[in-house]
Amino acid sequence: MLQFLLEDATTGATQQNNPWLTIAMFAGIIIIFYFLIIRPSRKQQKEEAAMRSALEVGDEITTIGGIIGEIVSMKEDTITIETSKAGTKIRFLKSAVRSVDVRAADKNAPQAEESTENK
Repeated sequence: MLQFLLEDATTGATQQNNPWLTIAMFAGIIIIFYFLIIRPSRKQQKEEAAMRSALEVGDEITTIGGIIGEIVSMKEDTITIETSKAGTKIRFLKSAVRSVDVRAADKNAPQAEESTENK
């Protein structure tokens, strides 16, 4: 392809471009954009939505603003987290949750194992 461009530039000849070649190039660019940009973005959005829908009371989370705390109550679109041992509570939208650091089930599992080992 590079040789074709060089020959055309050096000879100065004018040739008619094949319209199907142009259409195929645009289709190729669209396909590349889909697989490199759009598809991974949609996949990430689905994963984030699944993570937010699986939130439970007792989960330790990090918000988009960097606030770390434990969920103490939940409503339809909002959550309330406790950020310190002093009992500071802050209410956030569920969409402000960046990640779940420790699941409530994971925190309770080691305690259950310890109680069975002591018996």
